[in-house]
Amino acid sequence: MFEAVALLFVAVLGAAIGSFLNVVIYRLPLGLSLLHPPSRCPYCRRSLRPQDNLPVVGWLKLRGRCHFCQHRIPARYPIVEALTAALFVLLAVQFGWSAATLGGWIFFSWLLALSVIDLDTMTLPNVLTASGLAVGVAFQLAIAPATWPVTLFWSLFVAIAALWLSDLFRWLGEFALRQPVLGGGDSKLLALLGVWLGGPKLLLALFLACLSGAIAGGIGRWRGTLKPMQAMPFGPFLALGGAIAWIWGAEWIDLYMRVLLF
Repeated sequence: MFEAVALLFVAVLGAAIGSFLNVVIYRLPLGLSLLHPPSRCPYCRRSLRPQDNLPVVGWLKLRGRCHFCQHRIPARYPIVEALTAALFVLLAVQFGWSAATLGGWIFFSWLLALSVIDLDTMTLPNVLTASGLAVGVAFQLAIAPATWPVTLFWSLFVAIAALWLSDLFRWLGEFALRQPVLGGGDSKLLALLGVWLGGPKLLLALFLACLSGAIAGGIGRWRGTLKPMQAMPFGPFLALGGAIAWIWGAEWIDLYMRVLLF
């Protein structure tokens, strides 16, 4: 019973964080304040009533329309809130009440915001990638305070190595495909992943990002929704690879090494 109540609390917390992520996703690319004015309809500009601002529940109660102007509210808002809640619960179940869970909540929040912004605008804001990297370094120092000089060195080293890796990946991709394959924001996101994940998991995340991106691109070409040489956001695939590597990376790398050594 206690565990069920605790997971319900985690889900509510995740949905609330997801609600704030919606604010970040909408306002940050427009250069608007994240704190003022309070949440409001993007069409009629009237402030939401407290009961309408409840994550997921508010949207369902309104049947996806603004209470005042009846303009349709995109389903993406409750989807982001529900997805954040699900990810928070998944991390709590996977890692229990540990630093990996807390770190995952923070890490995944950044990844989700960056992914949706990249899907919307084909950009990855510097303020998010830089702050995510800084918070990642702070988290690594917090979980290993006794060895902070070594931890700080390796965190920064992996971040710089990730930038070098992105340059190599960009050069190889442009040589093979004759078109840009990685933007500047993607390189910074890769550095963010490096700080949070470490070297081995970073390579796994990049492999998974390339694999999922290739599959999505192939499906898009097959369905005709993606034209030849058309650019597509790579940030969501990097985020997906990073999320998988955070949760299952250690087990997958261990399995790979055992198979390789066998």
